[in-house]
Amino acid sequence: MSGYEWSNAQDAAVRELFPGIRARSLWAGDNGAKAYFLELDPNSCWSGIDVHEPGPEEVFVVSGVFNDGVRDYPAGSFIHAPAGSSHIPQTTTGCTLFVFYPEG
Repeated sequence: MSGYEWSNAQDAAVRELFPGIRARSLWAGDNGAKAYFLELDPNSCWSGIDVHEPGPEEVFVVSGVFNDGVRDYPAGSFIHAPAGSSHIPQTTTGCTLFVFYPEG
């Protein structure tokens, strides 16, 4: 199909963001939009506060249990974090997330 782009998470380059937290870039659009797989090892925590700017963050919990600093989200959960919101990503069990930034 014309215009389709695809990638495989297993083949995507891995970048360590913080100890135990890795990002795999899946796609980047011309308008700054981005898609990632985020892998969090058990008992890992984002260093500092994750602020969503310039736009929102969309998260789907693929496996494990994700915690935003307030509550747990089990596998199958979808989270919309509006622009300007913030949280502290973490997990006790480990988790894999699909993260989409529609505005970069």
